[in-house]
Amino acid sequence: MELNKITLVVGFDQREAVAYHTFCQSVLEKATLPVQFIPLAENTLVGYKETHTDGSNRFIYSRFLTPYLCDFKGWAIFADGDMVCQTDIKQLWDLRDESKAVQVVQHNYQTKAHQKYLGNKNENYPRKNWSSVILWNCGHPAHHVLTPEFIQKQNGAYLHRFSWLNDAQIGALPREWNWLAIEYDDNPQAKLVHFTLGTPCFKDYADTAMAEVWKSAYERVVDGMDV
Repeated sequence: MELNKITLVVGFDQREAVAYHTFCQSVLEKATLPVQFIPLAENTLVGYKETHTDGSNRFIYSRFLTPYLCDFKGWAIFADGDMVCQTDIKQLWDLRDESKAVQVVQHNYQTKAHQKYLGNKNENYPRKNWSSVILWNCGHPAHHVLTPEFIQKQNGAYLHRFSWLNDAQIGALPREWNWLAIEYDDNPQAKLVHFTLGTPCFKDYADTAMAEVWKSAYERVVDGMDV
């Protein structure tokens, strides 16, 4: 995979499709390299059938297909679809570390809300939200186990804690690359704002912390406003 092109795998759930398009818009506005978007739309994942029933969204497990979708070559970024990018995504791409299998923001927090969008439970667990932004070294040999069949058989705790890796293979990213709106204090300088409890497209989250960041990006999608 050529490194003058960024591959960005994005979580997609039809129930909040507008969030996916808003996130992609926010990336494209500021990107200085071509970006290849791969939406994790369930109907397009040839060879993978979602068998888990405990997910709050439709891509909670398919994100781990990223190395497989990239033929176990090169690098890719995975990001949840409920985000807004406030800077050039190349800045994240430039953090690639060949010595690591993945790089993530290593959150260590207790949630402020035990329920999130659409009434889904929001529980605390080890390495919570580490997997919502992943800089994947897709060619790392440790990832060769991540086939569709393997992922279908694993539970959430195993996958979201990156249990097929040892800790030395998990690199850290600055927290600004996965800033949790509501959970963390407002941060206008955040590079990726993550509306993990609920995207402002849902009425219950329309006026929550940092919602204006998302609304501004959304308006540029529907109105074609100048950036």
